[in-house]
Order: sequence, then structure tokens, then C-alpha cells
Amino acid sequence: MDIITFQPELRPALPCVFASKDYREFRATLVEMDRILSISGIENRFIARQIKRLEERDGKRLSARCVQRHGRTFRLALRYGILLAITGDSFRKLSRQVADSLLFQWFTHTSFIDGVRPVSKSTLERFEKVFPDDELASLIHELSGATADAVAASKLLYRETALRFDEIFADSTCVKSNIHYPVDWVLLRDATRTLTNAIILIRQRGLKHRIRPPQEFIREMNKLCIEMTHTRKKKDAKKVRKKVFRHMKQLMKTIEGHARNYHTLLEDHWDETDWSELETQIVLDRIQGILDILPQAIHQAHERIIGERRVPNSKKILSLYDPDVHVLVRGKANAEIEFGNGLYLAEQADGLIIDWSFMQNQPPSDSKLVKASLERITEAYGKPGSYTGDRGFDSANVRTDLEELGIINAICPRSVPMLKEKLEDEGFCLLQKRRGATEGRIGIFKNAYLGQPLRSKGFKNRKTRIEWCILGHNLWKLATMAAQKRAEIEAELAAAA
Repeated sequence: MDIITFQPELRPALPCVFASKDYREFRATLVEMDRILSISGIENRFIARQIKRLEERDGKRLSARCVQRHGRTFRLALRYGILLAITGDSFRKLSRQVADSLLFQWFTHTSFIDGVRPVSKSTLERFEKVFPDDELASLIHELSGATADAVAASKLLYRETALRFDEIFADSTCVKSNIHYPVDWVLLRDATRTLTNAIILIRQRGLKHRIRPPQEFIREMNKLCIEMTHTRKKKDAKKVRKKVFRHMKQLMKTIEGHARNYHTLLEDHWDETDWSELETQIVLDRIQGILDILPQAIHQAHERIIGERRVPNSKKILSLYDPDVHVLVRGKANAEIEFGNGLYLAEQADGLIIDWSFMQNQPPSDSKLVKASLERITEAYGKPGSYTGDRGFDSANVRTDLEELGIINAICPRSVPMLKEKLEDEGFCLLQKRRGATEGRIGIFKNAYLGQPLRSKGFKNRKTRIEWCILGHNLWKLATMAAQKRAEIEAELAAAA
């Protein structure tokens, strides 16, 4: 499908609002975002690709009515995803805000002549995951690449010159996961709550096995956790901790046995409940997931508390619910150690994020990320002229690779004599001075877009959320540039008149 065969619905014009400067600037930027999505054709081409993907999946051409319906759904998903990224709101909060805000209704195309039709929080969650993994990345590169041409830049940003992609500034950071501090014995409390609540759900559906009131297990484990917390104030703290932990293990063994019994009971007699097969499988997987990892969690706590032995970071369980979380030794003043995943970002001179890598495994050193990043940037935007990073990106291999590619090496060297030699180069000093803004870019991206911590669960969902935030960040950045330039032009015309 090379052309769009659907037409967006008419929407009422925005009312005139005499508000504060902050609101006027926010509204002007949102209007520019809408204009960039529309006049560039990026939004329509994106929707057309999704409709073509549906036709290829089903093996038949969609009718005009289906194209119209799917086109509206994809437009809603795209606009709501962007709005989630720039506001940083939760699904529930944004769902309420769109229902109440004329500006958000206008941007998301949910306001009509006969009323407003916002979507629910559950639909918002489905919208975030509706597109394939590579589609958001393609859209980000298409949006950034649209400004590389002078004619397109004058149309989108009111600028006479195109944006440049020849200077690359890179840095890496840690995206913290939404988990509590990973204390070993607290993992047993988490397992108790999950298994006991699953047992309660099964019993409420009429399937019962001989057991004392399940709520008592949670109550007992909480008491043991409180007792464990206060042991450090006692004289023989180590001895008391070991005694309390042995009680925890004994209680955990009892709960584990009951959980296995109820797992078997539900698996054999699920058709006697009011659950569907899918709902039953969700509960079964919830129980089995904890039972599979529980022995390792108990062993880890035993090694550290009873055996008083250290456990390597690579073998630690940090969360029962998120296996892809790692210990990242950052060495920062306010974050010596962080728990999450590594994130690599590269921006161009105007602040657009043009390359990224969210790492599922333990992240390698920064120097090992350079070559792959340059390959992706070259494929999307052409070969850059310079590459700038901090000392962590410097290595002999990186210096050799940049020299062979003919790219200016503006990475801060680790060697002091080499750094003194580099500081005599004015171009190197200017690029390193500009690199300081990249630190701020990462701070803005993490705090204003991702949130601290990132609320999405599971590596795949966190990766998708990061790409939505990159799209929202770049679109907001372009819209801000366009709004500022437009204000300057209007001020000049007013002064000339």
C-alpha cells in the first residue's frame, strides 16, 4: 500500500485560551508537533506500513472500511504513545487527562463534533505494544533524517539550513529497574506473598486442599522480616540473624509444598472453575515461575547469612519477577552501585538522539560499543565526521577503528600525556566542551521522559518504552526549535509592520 486510502476525521479547532506563559509555550510546542507529523507525511507513511503489514499477515487486501478503522487505531496508538513519552504520566493518569483536556483531545484526534471519545488505561497499555520492535526505530530515524535536507528543514523547522549529523556525542548510563533494594531474605517475603495470594485466588474458585488460613503465612513471614530488621541492634546480631533465617526457610518450605499442591489441583480441575484456559495458565505460570527460582533464592540467602560467604554479582538474584536486572558498579558520587540495565545514547549537535542500545545482559565497557554504534549511524545517516565521548570510550582498538574509518577522534584519552597533546587542538577542545551538554541530555531523558525508576516491567517492555521516549524526545526537540523560530519570524514581521 503506497498511498493512504483513509482520511482522518475532522476535529474541532482549539479554543483561544488566555493562560500563563508556560501553558502557551507547551501548547505552541504541541501544535508544532502535530504540524511536523502531518506535513512531513511521516505519520501517514507509518500508518500505511502498519496496514500493509496487516494485509501481508492476513494474505488479503483490506476493505476501505477496515482501512479506515485500522488507520484510526494506529493514529491513536502513535499519538497517545508520544503523549505518554512527553508527559511521563502513567496510563491511568493520561487516560483521565485526555478526557479532561481540550488540548490533549485535539492532539490525539479524540475530539469530534458530536463529543469526545478517549480511550481507557488498558487500551493505552495495549497501544504501547501494538507495533513491532523495529517499527519505532525506523520511525525515529525517519523523523530525524527528514531534517537533513535544507528544503525539508525550511518546511518543518523554518530554518534555511538542514540539521547536521556529522558530529556525534555519546555517553552511557544505567536505567534503574522498578524493584526494591535487593536484600536476600526479602526475596523470601516476595515469594511468600506471590504464592499465598495465588493460593487464595484458587481457593476462591472452589478448589481447596487441606491448609490453614493462607493469610497466616503472610503474617508470619512479615513478623520474621521485622524481627530480622531489628537484629542488627542486638549484641549477638549474627547468631540471631541465622536463627531467624532458619525459621524463614522452614516457613518457606511449608508454603512451597502448599503451592505445589494447589498448582497440581488447578492444573487437573481448572474446568470446574469460572476461569478460562488463558486465565488459568496465567495463575499456573505465576506459581511455577516462583517455584522454579525459589531454590536458588534460598541458596543465595543461605550462603550470605548462614555461610557468611559472598555471592558473585553474575550469580545474584536481584528480583523474583525480573531476571534481566543486573548489578552495575557505576562509581558515581550518589550512585556507587545501581540495579538495572545499561543504556547507550548518541546524539547529534542539536540534541537529537540518533543511536541507542539498551542492553539485556551485563553491559560491556563503553569502548566496545563504539564500533557497532558507528555502523548503525553510518547506515542511517551516513558516515559522521567526528565522534566524541568521555574517557570510558577510549581504547587502542577504538583509536585504530576511527583512524581507519577516517573519523575525527574526539574521545577524551585515558593517558595524561596524550590528553595534554589533544588539548592543544582547538577542535578537540570545542567538541569536548559540547560533550558536556550530552551529560545533561541523558539527565533530561532519564528524569523527564523515562522517570526514575522506569515503571515498565520486563526487559522487552522497558526497551519498547525507551524507544517511545526517544521518539517523543526527538519530536519535542524539533517542535521546540520550530516554535522558537516561528516566534522569531512573527516578531520580525510585527516589528517591520
